[in-house]
Amino acid sequence: MKRFTLTMAILATLLGCQDKDQESATEKPAVDVAAGKAFAERECKGCHGLDGKGAAPGIPHLAAQHSHYLIEALNEYKAGKRTHAALREIAEHMTDADARNVAAFYASLPPVQSEVATVSAYISPYEHGKKLAAACAECHGEDGNSTTSGIPSLAGQQPRYLVVAIQEYLHKERSAAPMHALLPGLTKLDLESLALYFASQEPAQRAAAPLGDAAAGEPLSAVCGGCHGAHGVSTDSATPSLAAQDPRYLVDAIKAYRTTRKRENMRLYITGLSDKEIENIAAFYAVQKSKPAEKGQTLVKDLTAKCERCHATEVDIPGMVVPKIRGQDRDYLVMALRAYRDDRRESSMMHKMSLPYSDSIIESLASVYASQSAK
Repeated sequence: MKRFTLTMAILATLLGCQDKDQESATEKPAVDVAAGKAFAERECKGCHGLDGKGAAPGIPHLAAQHSHYLIEALNEYKAGKRTHAALREIAEHMTDADARNVAAFYASLPPVQSEVATVSAYISPYEHGKKLAAACAECHGEDGNSTTSGIPSLAGQQPRYLVVAIQEYLHKERSAAPMHALLPGLTKLDLESLALYFASQEPAQRAAAPLGDAAAGEPLSAVCGGCHGAHGVSTDSATPSLAAQDPRYLVDAIKAYRTTRKRENMRLYITGLSDKEIENIAAFYAVQKSKPAEKGQTLVKDLTAKCERCHATEVDIPGMVVPKIRGQDRDYLVMALRAYRDDRRESSMMHKMSLPYSDSIIESLASVYASQSAK
């Protein structure tokens, strides 16, 4: 009996020690906010201030940021996953305790409130494009639906293709019309906004073409469908839709690939077609039903709703390394989103989400969040 009692006592002691070991293993590492402030005074103040406010456009605010995110960002600079020479050098010489302390210090500060007056006013790229499109209506029709033979419709067209096409006119790689003299005055953001507006319009259904034979053109279009989509409705933002396009424009454009337009794959296929076959292909695509390539009217709102799925949380949750972005510096948000889009900053999720977006969309999203109150 004594032996049994002694054995149970030893087991209880061992189990108690094990419980304490498990508790200590799950304890959060200690942080020293005062030490973090001292580190920030030495290394971080020049750019991020002791109040956590970026000292210049393009420098992020750190005040009230999630500490887990700040630690992860420092680790990424140390590993070379983010490119900033000064930050990488600082991070390389930091201990884990330094990183925890300085992150805790900045996380403890009150948030930097957005200076709405200094943030670029939020402009919907769709609405901006709509204003610019007024100058195009005389030739390309209201909402981009052309009713003039030989003039292309722009309604529903793929946005990246439209931007590239406009640039080709500017570089004299396509024959320019008199109205194209207006194009050099447009910025890249103007072009992207204009393209988004037209991409979001409903293409009008066309009557039978006055040239060619649509039925004869359908089998000839089989090769075209590989790039331009079924019945000429493209699903690639850089490849034009042909459905519901002006037939005379299609004929002229297809023939241009024989001479002035530079697309080797197109040239090889076009070379084997007769003029009559080209007219038949144009007649087929002209009567196909098309649809808008984008929903620019609600695009920024829809994208913001997606961002909120991760970035809306105000609680610093271990294992969920997501930054607060409300009230963040606008220029920094623009640079970060571009970096994710262009695969210069690692994050498979952010890369996938940012990849389709033009600079006009990125700047609008950044403006939305920069103008919001930080919490």
